[in-house]
Amino acid sequence: MANESRPCPCDIGDKFDYGGRGQEVQVEHIKAYVCKPSANTDKAVIVIHDIFGWQLPNTRYMADMLTTNGYITICPDFFVGQEAWKPSNDWASFSDWLKTRDASKIDKEADVVLKYLREQCGAKKIGVIGFCWGGAAVHHLMLKNPHLKTGVSLYGVISFFEDSLLHPTFFIFAEKDDVIPLEQVTLLEQKLKQSCKVDYKVKIYPGQTHGFVHRKREDINPQDKLYIEEGRKDMINWLNKYI
Repeated sequence: MANESRPCPCDIGDKFDYGGRGQEVQVEHIKAYVCKPSANTDKAVIVIHDIFGWQLPNTRYMADMLTTNGYITICPDFFVGQEAWKPSNDWASFSDWLKTRDASKIDKEADVVLKYLREQCGAKKIGVIGFCWGGAAVHHLMLKNPHLKTGVSLYGVISFFEDSLLHPTFFIFAEKDDVIPLEQVTLLEQKLKQSCKVDYKVKIYPGQTHGFVHRKREDINPQDKLYIEEGRKDMINWLNKYI
């Protein structure tokens, strides 16, 4: 990691004061937040949370934003009842905490959620987005799960350098991310260019830091606001293109 004393700079000091417009449901062994548009649709998006868990208002805000764009959204608890990271936790314990929450070991839960979306929500075309920890999980699913249409990985730590993406994937990174060095982003691009057979995009947003799309309030400063809005628009446009 780039910063061993604080290996993930997620900061919920900018946590939204937001209650959500969806509802919490039980999907087999998983709790989840679900939001549905007023009009019937067969399009859905799985939203994968960051280290702060499925109940973070910022993540629910993003799920609801996708619903206003016509998607059924579901944000499951991919930690499956294990505690989310708290800002008061000791960052020295982060590595041990993370070992029991492996972003590449979510296949069972992903299958449960996909079944729920198909059988209970009528979804036929399903994509996935994820932030930070969830961004790495999206990358994993794009390599392994044949039942998804597309994915957007937002500042996910790059753990997988395989180039065999199964579905079109959009990778969003921040230029000044303390956790994800630009050298790793460059290496990922090189690997993808070599033999990736599906559409992909890697975009670095100038001057931005980890978590910028869903973490910061839009009014922090005008320069950030532009890139926050651009990141959200790019994400929606990608989903619209492939779902």
